[in-house]
Amino acid sequence: MNSMNSTNSMASIPGTVARIDFARTAPKVFRAVIGLDAAAREGLDPALVELIQIRASHLNGCAYCLHMHTNDARKAGESEDRLHMVAVWREARNFFTAKEQAALALTDAVTRVADAGVPDSVYAEAAGQFEGGELAQVIALILAINTWNRIALATAKVAGTDERQG
Repeated sequence: MNSMNSTNSMASIPGTVARIDFARTAPKVFRAVIGLDAAAREGLDPALVELIQIRASHLNGCAYCLHMHTNDARKAGESEDRLHMVAVWREARNFFTAKEQAALALTDAVTRVADAGVPDSVYAEAAGQFEGGELAQVIALILAINTWNRIALATAKVAGTDERQG
C-alpha cells in the first residue's frame, strides 16, 4: 500500500461502521508513512519489495494490501506460481532464492515480533544475504508494510479497491 487518496469505500457498504479517512484526518502522518515507504524501497529489487509486502499482508490478514501488492507483482512480471507460494514459502523454498527466503523469514519474524522477537538465526541469515545498508532498507520496508496493513485494517479498507488509482 504505497498511498491512498481521501475516500474510504467502507462507508458506502450497508451495515458497516464508517471509519476515518486517515489521509485526510492525519495528512502529516500519512505523508510521513509515504516517505518511509519510498525511502525503504529505494534501491531494492522490485520483485523482493512485492514479496515482502505480500508476505506481511498475508500474516496480518490485510486483504486490501494483499490484493494491491499481488496485482503490483503481476504487473511487474511476477509468476502466478511464485505468488501462490508466498503464503507457504517455507514448504516451497525451491520457488525462492536464498536472498528472498532470508527476506521472507525476516518479514515473518519482524511482523510477528510479539511472538518471539527476531531470533538471532533469522537475523544472521538476513545479514548474510544483504549488506548493511540494504538490510536496513529491508527492515524499514517490513516496518512500512506493517504500518500500511494496520492503517488499512483500522480504517476498514475494502479489498479489490486501489485508492492509489484515484
